[in-house]
Amino acid sequence: MQTQMATAQTAYVNKEVQLTCGIDAGSSSVKVAIMRSRAGQGGELLALASQRIRRRVVDEVVTASFEEACQTAGVAPGDFDYIASTGDGDAVHMRTGHFYGMTTHARGALWLEPNARGVLDVGALHARALKIDDRGKVLGHRMTSQCASGSGQFLENIARYLGVPLEDVGAISCQSTNAEPVSSICAVLAETDVINMVSRGLATADILRGIHLSIAGRLVKLIKSAGADGTILVTGGLAADEGLYASIVQCMSEGVQKKTLVRNLGMEVKRHENAMYAGAIGAALLAAYRWEQLAKSGRLEMLLATA
Repeated sequence: MQTQMATAQTAYVNKEVQLTCGIDAGSSSVKVAIMRSRAGQGGELLALASQRIRRRVVDEVVTASFEEACQTAGVAPGDFDYIASTGDGDAVHMRTGHFYGMTTHARGALWLEPNARGVLDVGALHARALKIDDRGKVLGHRMTSQCASGSGQFLENIARYLGVPLEDVGAISCQSTNAEPVSSICAVLAETDVINMVSRGLATADILRGIHLSIAGRLVKLIKSAGADGTILVTGGLAADEGLYASIVQCMSEGVQKKTLVRNLGMEVKRHENAMYAGAIGAALLAAYRWEQLAKSGRLEMLLATA
């Protein structure tokens, strides 16, 4: 876990320090970040937690993840000044307020990578590219269409068919020596392509690399369409997939060589070990900001009365 993380000995609340929590309820997993923030000094990360939803009830996963993060940070559920949800806010019954996913991923990405001026959020059901400024404000965005072929769920389906654990997909893909192209951008037709590849006896690594390159090609076009340049941070559930990351870098390099990314020559894609938590981290940071604004406007008492 990153060096910015600290262990909380006690939870204390006053007008200078706030204890906040961000809960990102996604389609396939719930991510939680607990932070301690001091006015004008940013946030200190105390704990992270993540649990897969699978076939469980979402609000039960939210509760379990929240309790796990509280235990790691050494705080009690009642110690928080503000609990912010993002993603499926209705599943977060303990929330104080809610923030839109683009806003939280932008803010969380900037905290993880201060030089980031773009975000590529790749989740279970969709992917989106964001152009942001040095304050984390979203200046432009693009999202994939309804087709699932650029999503984590699509990759999970392919991994299941190939008999590969999802957490091993990236490492296996990086072992490829001859990636097999996947021509179709349709998830259903792409899965048919994979079935044909398996019947032809192609190596699993080459199949996965071909799938990664197919997804990466769409993601690079998404980044270009959003107008993002400079440092781009990959966030979301697939941020830890090293095979996808390598494929994005390859597609960008090929795009520059073919001069299809001429105006984005300064683009650099980066990873971070905690990038999958960007939405939760951003929600926790925005929670502290909202708390401060309520305090300055004299409306904090109203918040405490409804808590």
